[in-house]
Amino acid sequence: MVNRSRPISSEFLFFKAMTLFVFWILLSASFEWVHLALGLFFSFVVAWLNSGHSPFVPKFRLWLRIFLYVPWLFYKIVQSSVHLSKLILHPELPISPHLISVESKLNHHAAVVLLGNSITLTPGTITAEVDRNKLIVHAMDKVLGEDVVNKEIELKIADIFKDEKPDL
Repeated sequence: MVNRSRPISSEFLFFKAMTLFVFWILLSASFEWVHLALGLFFSFVVAWLNSGHSPFVPKFRLWLRIFLYVPWLFYKIVQSSVHLSKLILHPELPISPHLISVESKLNHHAAVVLLGNSITLTPGTITAEVDRNKLIVHAMDKVLGEDVVNKEIELKIADIFKDEKPDL
């Protein structure tokens, strides 16, 4: 394994150090100047030591978009839960389980994983199989599978990964 050093952005180093410092304060629960000074010093040291060696490069826009996606997904989970509850509590149990084959246009591995997990998190649907861009989804009825068929979830995820370099 080749370990290449890369240039360290001072903004990222400062952000990382401040994050570690806040974590230090939360764990130490001490506001004595000696503890704060030591915490600040070691936060910068740890941030500096780890900045050049870690393959992790923060993608703030991507994480912000994912953070904004989560409430929408939560809404869909609640919506599907209510619909599935109605199906289960209905005396005739009007379910019609079926498999849906979905050809995704997502071109990033993480995007396909997020799509599969989002579908599975939504009650009444399960991603049964993923093969590159092709997903097989099990849905309890036609309504629950609509978000998969009309690609509403996929469009949201494609918007999240629109700036990412394709790796599929």
